[in-house]
Amino acid sequence: MTSELDEAAAVFAGIRPRLFGIAYRMLGSAVEAEDIVQEAWIRWQAYDRSKVVDPAAFLATTTTRLAINAAQSARVRREAYVGPWLPEPVDTANDPALGAERDDALELALLHLLEKLSPTQRAAYVLREAFAYPYDEIAEILQLSEANVRQLVSRSSKRLATERRDPVGKGQHRRLLEAFLAAARKGDLAVLEELLAEDVISYSDGGGVVRASRIPVFGRTHVAAYLKAFAPRFWPDTTVSWIEANGRPAALVYRDGTPLVFLSITASEAGIDRLLWVMSPAKLAKISAAG
Repeated sequence: MTSELDEAAAVFAGIRPRLFGIAYRMLGSAVEAEDIVQEAWIRWQAYDRSKVVDPAAFLATTTTRLAINAAQSARVRREAYVGPWLPEPVDTANDPALGAERDDALELALLHLLEKLSPTQRAAYVLREAFAYPYDEIAEILQLSEANVRQLVSRSSKRLATERRDPVGKGQHRRLLEAFLAAARKGDLAVLEELLAEDVISYSDGGGVVRASRIPVFGRTHVAAYLKAFAPRFWPDTTVSWIEANGRPAALVYRDGTPLVFLSITASEAGIDRLLWVMSPAKLAKISAAG
């Protein structure tokens, strides 16, 4: 019995990174993804594994269906969330739990956009675009027809494409973020307006626990003026630590050794078009420990 359980554990450990990758992309929360993976492990232990021909397919199916159920209940909770809800960032440089094969569909801003899709649409998109599952396998996982799955993925991709531009490379991303932070700390209105895209949106997630804007700020002029206004109160006595989060350079801002904000951006040739300020202490805890 012990050897059987050891074998089951070894099989699960080999597949675990992918399971976490699926659940995290589905839920935008490392904590919730860990819960899903743990539940999948419990079910794997209890199942008659002699009936399982393909453990990887079985566990991916179990994880995806658990994540869909979790996403449905999370949607209700997030409707009552105080201010904008942003995904929980993860350290992709050092976090072994995120050792999935691909970094597609991992960028924080894209995870934020995925919230606009239904849980089933999200699952189809993640399985196809992030993990390249064949359409027939996704259909089996979701218990839908292959034609229906193709339609779900196509519609999801088109919807997301309308809200995303082609991103700049990591080097340019880092340079833009560095320039933005320098200008934001000084409250340099002219430089901020030069760096920001005309239709930039700034989201702040304080979770109702810390002071943060409870509505998104839209447009280059408004965002730049907003950043200039709070610069004298926010930036003094802060330090910045660089980190790779969700596959992109990002910044952790500290004051007196305490994490204050995690900042992620998206940027294209038009400039910085998304600013994501994660200020919720619960979401900062793990990423700041990694940073």
